[in-house]
Amino acid sequence: MKVVITGGAGFLGQRLATALLRDNMLPFSELILADIQQPSSPVEDPRVRCLALDLTQPGAANQLIDRDCGVLFHLAAIVSSHAESDFDLGMQVNFDATRQLLEATRHNAPAMKFIFTSSLAVFGGQLPPVVNDDCAVLPQSSYGAQKALCELLINDYARKGFVDGRVLRLPTISVRPGKPNKAASSFASGIIREPLHGEPSVCPVSAGLALWLSSPGTVVANFIHAATLPAAQFGSSRTVNLPGISVTVQQMLFALGAVAGEQVRQRVSFVPDETINRIVASWPGNFDVRRALALGFSVDEDFQQIIRDFMRDDTLQAGS
Repeated sequence: MKVVITGGAGFLGQRLATALLRDNMLPFSELILADIQQPSSPVEDPRVRCLALDLTQPGAANQLIDRDCGVLFHLAAIVSSHAESDFDLGMQVNFDATRQLLEATRHNAPAMKFIFTSSLAVFGGQLPPVVNDDCAVLPQSSYGAQKALCELLINDYARKGFVDGRVLRLPTISVRPGKPNKAASSFASGIIREPLHGEPSVCPVSAGLALWLSSPGTVVANFIHAATLPAAQFGSSRTVNLPGISVTVQQMLFALGAVAGEQVRQRVSFVPDETINRIVASWPGNFDVRRALALGFSVDEDFQQIIRDFMRDDTLQAGS
């Protein structure tokens, strides 16, 4: 069986590949990492094949998916602020490429598990205090709209038996390593990562804003778990809000101070950015995830532990 990861050169794609190669939760004979830039294997393993592939190009999806493909993790996307500033590119990458992958799956490998990474950005407008899986979507950004379109499409393809689709709505992921990106939520990692590295960081949103967060390790574990579940367990909806923890920006900074010291926390300053604040504030900050937990998905202990895990993993990467 082949497993495919789109966005295989990205942080989550690399971390997912590492977990798949080191664990035996999802046995496979070949792991394909595909991205617009040439990926590399995070672990030396003969089962890995790396492809530079632009999924927006005609025929690209058919190059990737054949009858031997058992699982596709579709992680490739243009992030939120980038999709907002370049609508056409966002539609091409976030929606059109997803539809082409679904069509390739329909014709080449209809039994394949299609794991799609959606986002809490599909929500917006007047929301209840606690959002569940059945809450209507009303995205307030082009990125959220593109993800919502894909959700509807995957659910319909699954209903028709064209694909075994599983849609995972990801919390904001913190703490990400590396450099800031164009995601509106990039600050949620930057206000922790940069101070821990001895650098100043700017927070563009208010201290009282509540975020729905998950650590990278927990998200990757949930990706793999989604691929092991029988389709029948999802019921009539293939869309699941993944578990997270609700934390305000102020609570994140208090946790940073508690773990790393007040001097580190003081490296964060607040400089409001109305565009970023508008996008992020439209996302819900608390969810009812009883369905996800009943399905066996994992959740982080608390934000202090997320920071400690990042410090451990960051130290290991620096020493490798």
